Amino acid sequence: MRLPTQSPSPELLVLTAALLWAAPLAAQQAREIGIQAIGTASDPALAIGALYGALRTSNRTRMSFAGGVGGSAGELAFRAELLGHFLLSPNKRKGAAPYFAAGVAAIGGPVSRGYLVLTLGVEQRPGAGAGWAAEAGVGGGVRVALGYRWRRHRSGRLP
Repeated sequence: MRLPTQSPSPELLVLTAALLWAAPLAAQQAREIGIQAIGTASDPALAIGALYGALRTSNRTRMSFAGGVGGSAGELAFRAELLGHFLLSPNKRKGAAPYFAAGVAAIGGPVSRGYLVLTLGVEQRPGAGAGWAAEAGVGGGVRVALGYRWRRHRSGRLP
């Protein structure tokens, strides 16, 4: 049996391409790694633990990939996401700062599908070396994510 799939919109593809090929400014580029827990309230619900990696393509933009395994309906499941982020206060070294993200996700397990993802997030100290992050949005149902990220500037210095 073949499941119906929906292609991403041309606008989303253009946005993703623009974020991927944006010319990074050497003084602003940073790399991030982290751990993340992602849950979706759908039928069936999904909960995974994931590894996270990201590249800041400019001071305010970031491309991230998260992939992990967990469970759904009592079975093994996986989720992988590719998201483009827009950071509202990227240099903040104290407190929390908001961002939003959009992209695509692929799910495998009891249900295998692809989804568009839209999320609002807040992260601790995006201009410092590390901090927590929390997200809420949609993408395969209501989506929530909690994680911790470590950041390194391209030259080895913190952003």
